[in-house]
Amino acid sequence: MAHCNTIYHQMLKFIPRHQFEALENHHSTGRKARKFSRWNQFVHLMFMQLTGRASLRDGIQSMISRALNLYHVGAKPVSRSTFADANNKRPASFYEALFEKVYQHCSMLSPKHKFKFKNKLYSLDATVIDLSLGAFPWASFRRTKSAVKVHTLLDHSGYLPAFAAITDGKTHESKVANSIHFPKGSIVAEDRAYTDYRWFAQLCENGVFFVSRQKSNAVYRVVQRKTVNKKQGVTSDQTIILTGLKGRQCPHPIRRIGYRDPETKKHFVFITNNFKLSAKTIADIYKERWQIEIFFRWIKTNLKIKSFIGNSCNAVMTQLYVALIAYLLLSMFKYLSKIPVSLQNLLRVIQINLFRRCSLEELFEPPPTKDNNGNINNQLTLNFS
Repeated sequence: MAHCNTIYHQMLKFIPRHQFEALENHHSTGRKARKFSRWNQFVHLMFMQLTGRASLRDGIQSMISRALNLYHVGAKPVSRSTFADANNKRPASFYEALFEKVYQHCSMLSPKHKFKFKNKLYSLDATVIDLSLGAFPWASFRRTKSAVKVHTLLDHSGYLPAFAAITDGKTHESKVANSIHFPKGSIVAEDRAYTDYRWFAQLCENGVFFVSRQKSNAVYRVVQRKTVNKKQGVTSDQTIILTGLKGRQCPHPIRRIGYRDPETKKHFVFITNNFKLSAKTIADIYKERWQIEIFFRWIKTNLKIKSFIGNSCNAVMTQLYVALIAYLLLSMFKYLSKIPVSLQNLLRVIQINLFRRCSLEELFEPPPTKDNNGNINNQLTLNFS
């Protein structure tokens, strides 16, 4: 059998150390750590994400028990106070930049989205993570609780988080949307919370397409009507000009599409600046936006983002960005191995085999059995998908 490093070592190899060190130098606080390096901190944080440690104490004690394995991943055990101090003081902007780098690597391996058009497809949304008001007073959200909001741009090629911004719970989605740079020709789907006519105009001028639902109080004038195929659920396909006080901030023609879902019988009205794709495709694009809700539910269920090992704003942001990096590393592991398993099952198997020396493929191979004569027979391959 060929020699293999631990599963954890193989995952960390997806992050080139020279790029890690370049980011570390760029985000340096001016004083180089003598004992507890930035890489060592990252190794500890990623371990806690992948294994779902219950607390800071639990995570540190678990790492100490694996002291012999840490040498091969370039780390060593650390005291709880030193680790907590690093999470509070070392800028989380480093992990934000690292997340962007890892996404760039992962996007080159991911499959394409399911539509026939070649434009990049994104979904934009935010999710709220509730916090205790007493433990996180800096994130005051309502009178009785605190919260942070994770604004995410999901790339439908592989369903990967392409952008993430972490703010307090009160920050409106539209403020973050204005700071995102979309590639020219890309399509972004968002719900009505992102309705900002000035932003829509900016997208039109930058050659970016949007797909959203129209607000019920929108004021507009129809300038053209097209015939539609009602068998596909499309009820109308119009070109409109926004005439309301706020709507006039977007002087560009807008396409308005009515659609009745054949399953729920609910009627939806979509607006877009894309006049080339069919009306049914526009409706399908918005329906595909549900994938970002599935993504939010996955990370909240499987990663450590609902309980935190530090109470400061910097510690919370650091933990959230490392969670997103963990998602990307798992995705890369899945793409490269080509094992037909779900991401959730992949994580569950990795959690209990993180320091096992074998290839990822070996984790999913059934154990050999012996017949009555003592000969080894291989079992049928199990399907974990």
